[in-house]
Order: sequence, then C-alpha cells, then structure tokens
Amino acid sequence: MAPRPYILAETTWKTVQEANYEVVILPWGATEAHNYHLPYATDNIQADYVAAEAARKAWDQGAKVVVLPCIPFGVNTGQLDITLDMNLNPSTQLAILGDIVHTLARQGIPKLVILNGHGGNDFRQILRELQADFPNVFLSTLNWFKAADRNQYFSAPGDHADELETSVMLHLTPDLVSPLREAGNGAARQFRIAALRQGWAWAQREWSQVSADTGVGNPAAATAEKGAAFLEMVTTNIAQFLVELAAADPQDLYE
Repeated sequence: MAPRPYILAETTWKTVQEANYEVVILPWGATEAHNYHLPYATDNIQADYVAAEAARKAWDQGAKVVVLPCIPFGVNTGQLDITLDMNLNPSTQLAILGDIVHTLARQGIPKLVILNGHGGNDFRQILRELQADFPNVFLSTLNWFKAADRNQYFSAPGDHADELETSVMLHLTPDLVSPLREAGNGAARQFRIAALRQGWAWAQREWSQVSADTGVGNPAAATAEKGAAFLEMVTTNIAQFLVELAAADPQDLYE
C-alpha cells in the first residue's frame, strides 16, 4: 500500500515539508472491556478508522489535513475495578494536550481537531483552558459516533458494546469479534434518582454496578452492513467539517 499523505505515521519529512497542513486530527480512544464479544481496543480501532477515512475524503476535496497516531487511553474513572481498563485522569489529558498544542503553536499549524472515540472523554473544558493559552491555534473536538443519526441505522438503544459499536466492528475487524451468541445482553441498571435517570442531572456511572457484562445495549441485532452504512455517513459528515475548517479563517468564523 502506498503511503497516505494525510496519515502522519506513513509520511516522510519531505512530504510534510511540502504539505502546508491546515488541520491536524488527533484520534483519542480508550482501552477497556467491551462486553464478552468485542476487544479492549474497540474505541481505538474505530477512532483510527474514522479519522483516516474522513481525512481521505477531505484530502480528495483539496483539504490539507493530517491524522496523528491515536492516543489509546481515556478517562475510565468509573471502571477502575474492571481488570486492565486503563485510566487517564482529565488532568493528565490536559497535560498531554497542552504539550501537543504547544508544539503545533510553535510550528505554525493553525487548527487542531480531537476526534474522540470514547464516551468517558470530554475535552470541551480542557480546550477552553488551552484556547486561552494558545490563541493562535483553533481548537475543536467531536465525538465521531454522534456525527450521524444512529436512529436511522440501529433500533436498540445503548452506548457501549451495543448494536452500533458491534456493527461497526463487524465491518472493520470481523476477525476480532466473537460470535454474538457469546455476548451478554448489555442490560444496564438505571439510577434510582429521577434527575440522574432522566439525564438533566449527571453523576459518573460506576460500571461494575451498572452492567454485569460491561456492555450497555443489546448487540444482538448488529450486522456488518449496518456498520458500513453508518460509517459511510459519519465519515462523509466529518470530512465536510474538515474541508470547511481547512478553508476557514479562524478570525472570521461567524455570520
């Protein structure tokens, strides 16, 4: 396979010198259990693919974008008792991102997108803090799994090792997906407190108290075809964002 100029890990210094990249994309995932049928690297595999495919589509439209290697650990403070679920505290993420943004600022790269693949990560407050320190780098973040309407593709609700994630993995890496008959049903306990259950108040979920199999959402109806269709729409939508962002003047963003 020929090197892809929008994937930094495959790119040479000669290519980088000539590219004049406008947007850097940083996939950020997690390493954690995903029910009995999906691998611990599920979030990383998905984030890597979505970032690369969206970048390809944007590059083909003339956008100068480049994807950094995925950061494979996320915020898992609610899963500390689940073996080998690896945790980075938000303060650690701030330190890592601070170093990355500082590097980009010194090198004159104007825009960064964090492509998030893990529900426990929330970069918005971190980027608020960093934006004040690095006004010359436009900072943004997106959750790839929210870039298209899941209800158009999946019938079962959920947010972890569910029909959506299982369908995506059946499309991307079917050899890493155990037979669905081995999966738990993803049944999840709800908060007793109404406001937390309804979502207008928030508290961290303690995962081992919520789910017996670590999943949230029944994966039984998952298919590779659903995953492929969803990913096509997700990457198309994200690519459009990247094209617009690459062409945008950060000092003139408002109509």
